[in-house]
Amino acid sequence: MKNIGFLSFGWYSKAPGSKVRTPADLMHDTIALAEAAEDAGMDGAWIRIHHFDQNMSSPFPMLAAMGARTSRVELGTGVINMRYENPLYMAEAAATTDLIAGGRLQLGVSRGSPEPAADGPATFGYPLPAGMLPVEDAA
Repeated sequence: MKNIGFLSFGWYSKAPGSKVRTPADLMHDTIALAEAAEDAGMDGAWIRIHHFDQNMSSPFPMLAAMGARTSRVELGTGVINMRYENPLYMAEAAATTDLIAGGRLQLGVSRGSPEPAADGPATFGYPLPAGMLPVEDAA
């Protein structure tokens, strides 16, 4: 049997005619979408992460809320760009979310790309030490 799920792009926009009026609307709608997906027999509910926007910049609170309101559907991240993450904090948040979700969390991670911040670690308060080059420039 094939698995089927959805990836929520989680985009909030003040576009004319949009039913999503605020970032909070988007978040509540995403939780409701996970519940509806489970009720419809889908197997997965995945969200994407984009730092530096007001939409879905932090996946774990959203996935924990989805996990608390569902019981079977697998929950996951599209891709977490590790260039912008503290690995310890991310692992702690993922583990807590997985406990709330009853072991249903699936992580998608990548080494990342230079967009939207060319110096991701410094953006989050972790500048490279003097003389150290980003991996791309070290080769």
